[in-house]
Amino acid sequence: MGMRGLETPVRKIRRQVFREVSKVAFESTSENLIEEIEEIPYRLVTEDGEKYRDSMYRARAVVSERVRLAMGMSLRPEDRPVHITAGVEESNISEKYYEPPLMQVVPSACAACEERGYEVSNMCKGCLAHPCAEVCPKDAISMVNGHSYIDQSKCIKCGKCKSACPYDAIAKKERPCARACGVNAIVSDKVGRAKIDNEKCVSCGMCMVSCPFGAISDKSQIFQLGRALREGGEIIAEIAPAFVGQFGTDVTPRKIKSALLDLGFSEVYEVALGADIGAVSEAHHYAEKVATGELPFLLTSCCPSWSMLTKKFFPDLVDEVSQELTPMVATARTIKQKHPNAKVVFIGPCASKKLEASRRSVRSDVDFVITFEELQAMFDAKDIDFDNYEGESSFHDATGAGRGYAVAGGVANAIEQCINEYYPDIDVKIEHAEGLADCKKLLTLAKAGKMNGCLIEGMGCPGGCVAGAGTNLPVNKAQAELKKFVSTSTKKLPPKELAEIELN
Repeated sequence: MGMRGLETPVRKIRRQVFREVSKVAFESTSENLIEEIEEIPYRLVTEDGEKYRDSMYRARAVVSERVRLAMGMSLRPEDRPVHITAGVEESNISEKYYEPPLMQVVPSACAACEERGYEVSNMCKGCLAHPCAEVCPKDAISMVNGHSYIDQSKCIKCGKCKSACPYDAIAKKERPCARACGVNAIVSDKVGRAKIDNEKCVSCGMCMVSCPFGAISDKSQIFQLGRALREGGEIIAEIAPAFVGQFGTDVTPRKIKSALLDLGFSEVYEVALGADIGAVSEAHHYAEKVATGELPFLLTSCCPSWSMLTKKFFPDLVDEVSQELTPMVATARTIKQKHPNAKVVFIGPCASKKLEASRRSVRSDVDFVITFEELQAMFDAKDIDFDNYEGESSFHDATGAGRGYAVAGGVANAIEQCINEYYPDIDVKIEHAEGLADCKKLLTLAKAGKMNGCLIEGMGCPGGCVAGAGTNLPVNKAQAELKKFVSTSTKKLPPKELAEIELN
């Protein structure tokens, strides 16, 4: 997983920017708002502070763009002067939704890495066998000054030389962002910097968490949410099951709930409640449609990047994508039935949920989406220390099946358990894929008729939601924490009656 879970300077800067923007939302007045925002790059990048870039001025330019994205605004154009706070009036409202594109490359931060290629390193011994030259199909490798040399004009980047070298002296050069992108959405701009092809991008955020220069970032709603919390009113949090361990391994669900109430939320729900509703409904759907042969197979719909992948790359399969509400929406609708005037905030591990919440059909249900990373920065802005909490009441809403949605295979597993329990005569076939490249392979097989009769789960992030772009914890630790949370759940399976709940 490379850099995932490491406390790198890139993560540190992101969190500092989120914290400063949250502080402005919580504390600024209409008189000093512009000034406070303009000051952030100067507070975070100082002459005697840490040196993140080749110059202090470039570092400030990058932070300025990060501030804009953190406030939900787009990057400034490079070819004309635009103030850091230009457009802030439109962002200074609590009703602001995400505008695509969600993922953006900050040009001043991009190192213009080479797209792809092979290069001989100083590990080359200039050996007599030179297998690299022997296997090259294009005669692109010759001996120069006693070492192998690759003629890039002839090289077709097949990688045979790298595989043949006994000294591992040939390096594969590849953009980390492009390597992480399972839909090949990273291209180059006219000066060789990374650029995202929005026709292909499904906003999973894997490029963002894989860029060692912190040159890719998504937009945020923390500014708007901070304002809303400050203004008061009924604001209810729904927190995704991947939250366990994200704020510290000794931070219990009770402590998180108490901290959220202190931040200004009036109530806290588990998104696993909506997952429970979904699991029972999907089991019913499979029994009614797939087991009877009416549908060839069923694709889950919980992961928005997987759903977008299907719609963009496999439009013929759209009818097979489940029409059941995603856990986020099912939970939000449950909340709004009880609290019709409340604003609902989805807190989760996922970047692409931000766009799901912007869909016309979901806008009235989910008012804000923030990630665990962004929430941690809001806690920082309010100096919330988990050591000070005992925790009032824990979560008692959801079952182990719904909570298990947060890990790859967990959705299919929950639905399979429900089918086995409530439709014991039906034989269920399960397939799941994690990571967009594998998801594409699975959908290709499904389109070719090789997956008929299957319930197919797709997760855009390798590892599932616990590996989402907005998480704080290394994936293996998050998976272990979730496993404990699921196993200690009082109830294992949701009751069959949940499938009858009217939320549409």
